[in-house]
Amino acid sequence: MKDTCNASLLRQLPQVEEVLHESALTNLKGVSRTIVVNAVRNEIEKRRKAILDGDEADTGAASIAQAAAARTRALTTPSLKRIINATGVIIHTNLGRSALAPEAIEAVKDVIVGYSSLEYDTQHMARGSRHDHCEPLICALTGAEAAIAVNNNAAAVMMVLSVFAAGHETVVSRGEQVEIGGSFRIPDIMQQSGTHMVEVGMTNKTYLRDYEEALTDDTVMLFKAHPSNYLMTGFAELVSISELRSLADAHEAKTGNHVLIYEDQGSGAFLELSAFGNSAEPTVAQSLAAGADLVSFSGDKLLGGPQAGIIAGRADLIARLKASPLARVLRLDKMTLAALEATLRIYLDPDQALQRIPTVRMLVEDPECVRKRACALHDAIQTRIGSGKATLEVIPEISRAGGGALPMRDIGTHALQMRFIVGNAQDCWQFLAQSCPVSIVARIHEESVLFDARTILSKEEINVISLGVALYFDQLATSEGL
Repeated sequence: MKDTCNASLLRQLPQVEEVLHESALTNLKGVSRTIVVNAVRNEIEKRRKAILDGDEADTGAASIAQAAAARTRALTTPSLKRIINATGVIIHTNLGRSALAPEAIEAVKDVIVGYSSLEYDTQHMARGSRHDHCEPLICALTGAEAAIAVNNNAAAVMMVLSVFAAGHETVVSRGEQVEIGGSFRIPDIMQQSGTHMVEVGMTNKTYLRDYEEALTDDTVMLFKAHPSNYLMTGFAELVSISELRSLADAHEAKTGNHVLIYEDQGSGAFLELSAFGNSAEPTVAQSLAAGADLVSFSGDKLLGGPQAGIIAGRADLIARLKASPLARVLRLDKMTLAALEATLRIYLDPDQALQRIPTVRMLVEDPECVRKRACALHDAIQTRIGSGKATLEVIPEISRAGGGALPMRDIGTHALQMRFIVGNAQDCWQFLAQSCPVSIVARIHEESVLFDARTILSKEEINVISLGVALYFDQLATSEGL
């Protein structure tokens, strides 16, 4: 009986041309016929498969046309779009990590309108290098002899290990074999790079003698991964860069074998964030001064710039990295370089960096300033929605750095809490993210929606959020016939 029913449904599936004459498709504008035809074919095939699997499926031409039209419209609607971050997570990986400084945004605009000096030296009227745009700034800000920027920090780690340690031993503490997001783990990257990982110490405690006992004639690198995405406290101990430097120098004096000290710092702080005390991330300059030959770090975490992986350190080592085929494979494009260069220039004046770079500013902003912004949001929403829909209250809350930086560090903030008289938190939270002209991502907490003002960047964003909330209650009233 089931097979007969399936055959009957299959015979009811319309021809492509029949579906194309439905109004849902004839009204589509700005899309080629080929795209529409493919959408129809895909939808018919989807329903054919469902029928063959024993499921019911609507075989009507109108239904198929509507689904095909939705597929086509999805192609014409940007999926990468602006989002307002009201979560309080400052370096939010899912939302694009760091917000760029105005100078970085203008720099990107400047180079995308036409041609640029990406690899052209206007002073010498000859071909230049894309490395030249950011390298002098990185060196000036960190004390490094040289530097190179690639497309992200995982790529930077892979590049260093591949160029300097492939086929040889790299020693790493078990307590520093971190997962850096998206299930990418240090041991996996080391294996892919071709180096032989030698694990030393224990998860919670590694001593200098553990490294010393692991050194062999085949050891070429002592690798440190700063555990910026978790915090190890209590009965724990790790070896410092300066201690590893002394060990490597002593080993070279004794055996003649040079061993590199390389730290993957991850977050990449350029400023000492004194507000975070002992839990603040070490700066790149501090790691290099302590004796690291190379330090790699992200451009879009604590640095507050675009996605990039930066490697800074000894000039001879950086020269080898630049000469590697990976330097071309992993190189940055002109827009990223423009944004990174502009961000680095701001750091030339640390006081300006604290104010002009959004990530840094949000990390250190006084909670009282945040409270004022939360109060402004309170007033804007209250004015739009009136009474009888929700109760609004500005409350103290906790923000997070996010992005694998400053783990477990509480950042005092203020949030607007919205409790519902009509509607509910889940529906409102979903509406703001999915149905507003500009998507708004907030938090749900105990049947309320929280808007953390620390990551709300401007008066314009306050207006957008208040409009989004008003639209939620308007559609709610329409659907209920109020």
